[in-house]
Amino acid sequence: MPTTLPIYQVDAFTERAFAGNPAAVCPLEAPIPEALMQDIAAENNLSETAFFHPQGDAFSLRWFTPTTEVELCGHATLASAFVLMTALEPARSEVTFRTRSGLLTVRRRDGELVLDLPAYPAAAADAQTTAAVADALRVQPREVVRARALFAVLDSAAAVRGFTPDFAALSRLPTTVGITAAGTDEARPVDFVARYFAPTFGVNEDPVTGSAYCTLAPYWAARLGKESLRARQVSRRGGELTCAPAGDRVHIGGKARLVITGTLTY
Repeated sequence: MPTTLPIYQVDAFTERAFAGNPAAVCPLEAPIPEALMQDIAAENNLSETAFFHPQGDAFSLRWFTPTTEVELCGHATLASAFVLMTALEPARSEVTFRTRSGLLTVRRRDGELVLDLPAYPAAAADAQTTAAVADALRVQPREVVRARALFAVLDSAAAVRGFTPDFAALSRLPTTVGITAAGTDEARPVDFVARYFAPTFGVNEDPVTGSAYCTLAPYWAARLGKESLRARQVSRRGGELTCAPAGDRVHIGGKARLVITGTLTY
């Protein structure tokens, strides 16, 4: 007999369907094999598929791209919390996930779901890395910084929006790369904008990358002298976030929209 699992598709960091970053979410009663989770993620062919199941007073949560498991994913964590706190347990106002990046909490606040994620402050990249990033981007950035990923700071939001990536060149970099700039020249100004590219993980351009703001939030908070910021990821789909450094953590807020509810059969 075929086996079935519930599956949801949620657009994260947006209020409207077909924007933000789509994530598939599979609530489980108990763990399933890792190879099966990877097959399901490949079948979904979204930037991330999340799997969670109860574990004590929290939930175990894992994230898979179409090709690999990842250490941290913000938008699929937001999507998982959204499914839990709307479709499955609507009275719930907070959830804690046990993950490969430690305990992650999501809370309802001011009409958003706010993720509590680890901060990954950036340091200036060395000259060799800076040159390699400039060569791959074919753009001379103001600055290149490095944390878990590389980030190139460009001159304007227009430059970030207008950037045309060479994915073959980006895949030769030692890790994933984002581009960012102040957002004052946007039609609707924000504190900063970003885009994010992960071709080595099977995702050429990620529509909205929650984990990137673990670095971008402290970076821009320090440069702008602000404790809380509004950000926009200016991919084709686009997404909106709030973010605030909190010591060794970052609080990242956003909304979500359920677009598909179904049953996976295998």
